This record gives sequence, structure tokens and C-alpha cells, in this order.
Amino acid sequence: MLQRIAELYLHVWYRKERRKPLVLRGARQVGKSTLVRKFAQNHSLILNEINLEQHLYLDTIFKSLDMDDIIRELDALVGRNINTPGSVLFLDEIQATPHAIQALRYFYENRPDLPVICAGSLLEFVLADLHFSMPVGRIEYYHLGPMTFREFLTAVEPGLIPHLSGFHMSQTIPVTAHQKLLKRQREYLFVGGMPEAVNSFVEENALPEVTAIHRSIAETYQDDFSKYTKQKDLVLLQKVFRQIPRIIGRKVKYSNISKEDKSREVKAAIDLLVKARVCHQVFHSHCSGVPLMADINENVYKLLFMDVGMVAYLSGLDWIALQALDGQALVNEGRLAEQFVGQHLLNPFEPPRLTYWLREEKSANAEVDYVVASGNQVVPVEVKAGKSGTLKSLQQIAVNKNAGLCVRFNLNPPNIQDVTYAVRTGTGSRPASYMILSLPLYLVEELPRILDEMRFHFVSKQY
Repeated sequence: MLQRIAELYLHVWYRKERRKPLVLRGARQVGKSTLVRKFAQNHSLILNEINLEQHLYLDTIFKSLDMDDIIRELDALVGRNINTPGSVLFLDEIQATPHAIQALRYFYENRPDLPVICAGSLLEFVLADLHFSMPVGRIEYYHLGPMTFREFLTAVEPGLIPHLSGFHMSQTIPVTAHQKLLKRQREYLFVGGMPEAVNSFVEENALPEVTAIHRSIAETYQDDFSKYTKQKDLVLLQKVFRQIPRIIGRKVKYSNISKEDKSREVKAAIDLLVKARVCHQVFHSHCSGVPLMADINENVYKLLFMDVGMVAYLSGLDWIALQALDGQALVNEGRLAEQFVGQHLLNPFEPPRLTYWLREEKSANAEVDYVVASGNQVVPVEVKAGKSGTLKSLQQIAVNKNAGLCVRFNLNPPNIQDVTYAVRTGTGSRPASYMILSLPLYLVEELPRILDEMRFHFVSKQY
């Protein structure tokens, strides 16, 4: 049975004295409904599940905001008292009845003892078009994505988990464990984190079956396009959907996606796919300080797809081809590693948006794949397999933004190195330096913890 880290969060949420209705947001087929069902089952809770797509008339009931009427209607629908102790109310596909979102405020204020979980796949479309006030401060969100590498590893080889969760920079990872983790991480690049694909890989260990599932998911997504766009725009939306995996890691130029369509039309298609959580934007930030999103240029961005396994499938990369790629090609050319790192940098408590740094000059272009914040520090993150030849962009951002610590993900064991370089001044040059923290790709989920440990160690040395 697949385990999700989010289930631990649901447990914490459920035990809060003054819990708010919880809204799970995320793309279709990432496991939102299954997560709630497993949580209720594992905690012996009575699950009162209502799929609102199947009961559209409830929108009128919710619109009344009369909690007595709403509760009576839901009681009748599930055939029991939804307020029974030990129960959870689960409103699935909540975007189908938008006034249910508004009613969440009154669940919080008038029925605080009733745990309410909602989920919606196309919720962004409803939120963008609401004509009533949102219950700000009275609901909380959790953004669920595909299964992470750690969740995948829990399913396929849980004995390797301690080498991730227990890793510290003062330690070394055993060579055997390192090789096993690299092997599993490469498998994850192909399988990805869509729960159905992971489950098939775990149960059947048959990679052709995984490809069939990816094909089915891609077709389902394209069938769904008619739910949020006009018929005449379907062809363009399908084209953009299939082009995004091929341009990961590159600044978006609409003409590179479609030369036949106008830029504003391509942009509109991308906006729709972003709302549907099919892809995510990585904005260029000037990186002058934190928060990084306050310093972005919304017109300059790259795109991530929803899942690395889907990227491999839509790029035509089968398991035989993926195995044939050496480390250099896998990390530097395939863009799968950049997708892998990016989707693991997303924060489930925030909307799925990331930042990167770009400097475009005639003779001195520089680009850093991602930039993250650790406390008040700006931390550049590069995804590379090479050594000295890949440090130029990190050095440029270190010089321009005073980034004293940079991170590089590759296929090698962890290490830290000091880099010293000369900075030109009006009277000559002066020495400067920064640290590069090199980590294997499989440690990406541990990055926030590792950075916090390094900051604590650095501050402790100062005092």
C-alpha cells in the first residue's frame, strides 16, 4: 500500500483544537481522494464522502449559507448524521459547486467540531472566477503533487530511507547505498510519481505497464481540456501540453512552442495549464533578497511539467533509452534532472511557483537553474554533472548577489568545497570566495534541512 507524507499532515490537522476546513489542491490523479480515504481508514474514522460533481443541485443549498439546511441535506445524502463523533466530512470535486467554498467559512464558525476536508482538481478556475468573498483565514490549503522520490523509495526499497532522513554533512553515505540510491532515482525518472504508475511498478515490476499508464493519464488530461476551454482552442491546448516536456529548462518563447499561433493565444493556453496544475512556472527573480517572489519578472519564466515520469513518456524516452544515457547526458542534456529537482523544491503549503536567475548580456550570459531561500539567505541551485566548467553561472550570481553558499546537484557523493576567485575593482582586483554544497540528486528533499543545519553551524561558530 502506497504511503504519502501528506497523511502525517492530515493527522496533525485533525488533532488541532481549533481546526479549519482543509482544502487539498492539486492536479487530477495525484491521489487526493485516495489520501483522504486512507487517512480515515488508518485512523478508524467514519468517512462521509460526497462527490459534488455527482450532486450539482447542492450548489443551491450551499448558496443559502444556512448551516442547518446544509447539514440536513448532507445527512440525508449519506444516510447518517455527519456530526457523529469520529466522523470526517469529505467534499470531493468541490469546484463543481462553487458556493460550497464560500460555505466553508460557516463550517468553521458554526460547526468547528466537524472535521471538513475538501478536494478539487480544477479549483484554480473557480477561484479565479469567484464573485463572492473567499473565507480568508477560515480555511487552510495543502498542495498535493505526485509522489516524491522518498515516497517512491518507501514503496520499493524502504531500507534505503535512513540514508536520506539520517544524512548529515559530517557523515558519508556508504558506497553501496549511494549506488542503490542512484539506481532507484533513475527508475523514478522513468516511473515518476503518479500513484497509479508507482503502484503498477511496485506490484508488477513491469516497465511496459508503466508506459501504458502514462499514456492513459496523458489521454485523460487531454480529454479534460474541454472542461476549461472552448472547442476551437482544444488543438492549441493539446499542442502546448505536448510541447512543454520538450522545453523544460529553457526560457519560454511562445514562437518555439507554436509558430502558427499568436503569442497571446499560446500564453493563454499556458495559463490554463498552469491553473489546472499540469505545469508550473519558474519565474526569473532579480534575487536582491527574500522573499524571492517579490522580485520576479512575470514575463520571463521557464516551465516545469507536473511529473518527471510524464515528461519522460511525452518526450518519447523509454526505459531502454533512459538506461543508455550516461550521467553527463542524463543531467545536462535530458532535462529530466532539472524537472526532478524542480518538482521536489515545491512547497506543499504554498502555490507551486519557483524562481531562477538569468542575466542576458551579449558577451556574458548567465543562468542558474533555481534559486531558493534559507532563512534570509538567497541560495542558488544548479543541476549539473560536470565540475569546473559548470561553475561560471554560480560565480556570477555569487559576485552579483553576494550569495555565500551555492548548491549543485549531480550524481556524486556529497561534499563541500570553497571556491576563491578574483573580483575586479577600480584599482585592480580583490579576492572573494563562496562555498559550493554538492549533493546527489536523491537528497533534494533533504535540502531545506541540510541548509538549516549549515546555517546553524555557521552562526554557532560566530558566537
